[in-house]
Amino acid sequence: MVQIRYSGDRGQADRGWLKTFHSFSFADYHDPQFMGWGNLRVINEDRVAPGKGFGAHSHQDMEIVTYVLSGELAHKDSLGNIETIPPGDIQRMSAGHGVTHSEFNHSQDSETHLLQIWIEPSRHGIAPEYEQKSIDQQAKRGTLLCVASPVGADGLVSIHADASIYAGLFEPDEQARLELGPNRKAYVHLIRGTLTVNGVALSGGDALMLSDEPMLRLSQGQGAEALVFDLAP
Repeated sequence: MVQIRYSGDRGQADRGWLKTFHSFSFADYHDPQFMGWGNLRVINEDRVAPGKGFGAHSHQDMEIVTYVLSGELAHKDSLGNIETIPPGDIQRMSAGHGVTHSEFNHSQDSETHLLQIWIEPSRHGIAPEYEQKSIDQQAKRGTLLCVASPVGADGLVSIHADASIYAGLFEPDEQARLELGPNRKAYVHLIRGTLTVNGVALSGGDALMLSDEPMLRLSQGQGAEALVFDLAP
């Protein structure tokens, strides 16, 4: 099964300082047809205005991945981490039995554009954790680079979930494949550009939801940046 999720059909919110698109039900946006996909629960595309941000708030039992596209995001949490996330970095916070954090755009003249991703963990009640790594942008060129994977498996950051995240950059002469295990689900989120996935043409902000597909095939990219999720059934 292959289902396209068009960019313009996502939930939207405009709070002045925050403009966001919700791929799945979140906060005031609720659509019973889009409550998540497999164990992928949230993809929010956020644009945070200069000098603004999310005040201290708490999470529990969720794997939270932040992927900054432009600008920078300052992070502070109850574990004692005070970090800045620039484009090219990937951050993972395991909320576990409870963590409080804040996120802020300290720039006075440019917005911060990011994706915030929530994945349901394999186990609840673990100790909270924080991890942040830099991604070699050339390593994403014309391929799918594993940037997050289950603890103990290959991947740039580890997540306590049965899921892996891949990132790739594609131009017309570049293509990639990803074999999917039996009964796995996959989700392809096209951040920007155009790309064809399993014969379906996507534009920036579009996504593809797949199940019972043995293989992902990405081709015909034009200025394309994509995230691919290999997910539990």
